[in-house]
Amino acid sequence: MAGVDVGGGGIRVRIERDGTRRYGEEAAPVPRVNGRVDLDRLAARIIAVVERATAEPEHPLTAMAVGLTGLPGLVDDPERLWRALRAPLGLDTLVVAGDLVTTHVGALGFRPGAVVAAGTGVIALGTDLAGVWNQSDGWGHLLGDHGGGAWVGAQGLHAALRAHDGRVGGSAALLERMTARFGDPFDLVALMYEPGVAAHQLASFAPAVGDAARAGDPVARQIWAEAGRQLAHTAVAAAKGLDPVFSWGGRLFEASDLLMAEFQDAVRALAPGARFVPPHGTSADGALALARAAVAGEIRPRHPYLYVFSGPAVL
Repeated sequence: MAGVDVGGGGIRVRIERDGTRRYGEEAAPVPRVNGRVDLDRLAARIIAVVERATAEPEHPLTAMAVGLTGLPGLVDDPERLWRALRAPLGLDTLVVAGDLVTTHVGALGFRPGAVVAAGTGVIALGTDLAGVWNQSDGWGHLLGDHGGGAWVGAQGLHAALRAHDGRVGGSAALLERMTARFGDPFDLVALMYEPGVAAHQLASFAPAVGDAARAGDPVARQIWAEAGRQLAHTAVAAAKGLDPVFSWGGRLFEASDLLMAEFQDAVRALAPGARFVPPHGTSADGALALARAAVAGEIRPRHPYLYVFSGPAVL
C-alpha cells in the first residue's frame, strides 16, 4: 500500500510492501486549471513518482491514500482521482483526504488535538475525527497562509527590495541573497507574475531567509519570529472545542531553531495549559496510516475532508 502527500512543494510518496518502505518525491507546483487542482495531470504525476519508487511495478499496490492540498474547496470531483489511479496502479481502495487530515494523522495518529501544517502554505486542523472539524487558514498566499514558507519568502523579498531602494526596514543581507537567487529585481518581478508559480518561488526563498537569520541578520530573525507567532494564532484557532493538545507538521518546521520557541510561547499565551506533542510522522506517513485503516475497515467518509473509494482492482 502507499501514502501520498501532495502539497505546495510537490509530491512525496511512502510505499510499504513486505515489511519494507520505499520513497519517492517530485518537487513541482501542484497542477491547476482555472485556479483548481487539475486532477488528471496530478494523477499522471503520482503514477510516475510511484513507478519510479516501486522496485516491482508489476505488483499492484492494492490500497493508497492521497493527502491533497486544496481539499475541500479547490477539488471539484475527488472520485476523478480514483478513476484515474485505479487501473494503472491496481487499486481496490483509495482514500482521498485533505492534506490537513493526513498531516494530523501523521503527527498525532488518530488522537484528538490541533495540528498546524506549514510548508509552502499554512493550514491547521483541530479535530477529534468525529464531531469536531475546525479548519484555520489554508487560504493561499494572497489571502492567508500566514507564517508559511511563501509568507516567509515574501517577507524576505520585501526587505531585500527595500534595501535595494534605500527604504527604511531593508536588509542588505537579504538583498545579497535575493540577487544570488533571482538576479536583477526586474527578473524577479517577471518570474513572480508568471501564472501559477508565485507561491512556489516565494517559498523557495525561505531557506535564504533562514540562512540570513542564522548569520545574525536582525530583519531575517524578526521575520522568523513573527512566522512562529502567526502559526500559533492559526493553531489555537483550530483548537476550539478540544483539549489544548498541539502538534505540527510540514517542512517549514525543519527550521525549528528559528520559529519553535516563538510558536510555543505564543500558543501558551493564547491557550493556557497547552500541551505539545512532537509529530510522530509526516503527512505522507499519515496517508499511509489512513490507507492501512481503510483496508481494515476502520474509517469511513466522515466529512468533505475525507473520501473512501473501493471496488475490485482493475488490472
